[in-house]
Amino acid sequence: MNITTTLDVRQIPPPQKHPTIFQTFASLAPGQGFILLNDHNPKPLYYQFVHEHAGQFTWEYLEESPDIWRVQIGRTESN
Repeated sequence: MNITTTLDVRQIPPPQKHPTIFQTFASLAPGQGFILLNDHNPKPLYYQFVHEHAGQFTWEYLEESPDIWRVQIGRTESN
């Protein structure tokens, strides 16, 4: 997985977080990914990815702590 950027959404207003994340995902070529930094577990975002992009993404927790969550999100090679 070629990581292209780190997206820190901790300071982004909540209504803009998911659209910003999905814009970043849409800009990825197959095999590329980004690191998401958030201040809480982005599990609802994961379910949105499953619903809207099933089979097109990878999701790997890199850090899970009370103050920061880091997740590597990627576009699969086949899409």
